[in-house]
Amino acid sequence: MADLLLGNIDEHVTDAEINEFLERYGFPPYDAIQRIEGAGRPSALLTFHAASEEGLRRLQGRINNLFWREHTISAQVMPPAREE
Repeated sequence: MADLLLGNIDEHVTDAEINEFLERYGFPPYDAIQRIEGAGRPSALLTFHAASEEGLRRLQGRINNLFWREHTISAQVMPPAREE
């Protein structure tokens, strides 16, 4: 399981449009999405149950700093949550 944080996305983009966009660049479908409101820069945290952190890192460069829907988006693979 791995998480991908998409930053600076258009606030009106739908979950389906995000999935379609990612699949166009070779990503597997995500399993969960969490919208994160920021100071004018909405983000989405996507969880991929069938993808590894390393697998997402290989794909990350395809979309990081890509101009999509009038925004330059960022893509960051999140480190696994630490279990205390």
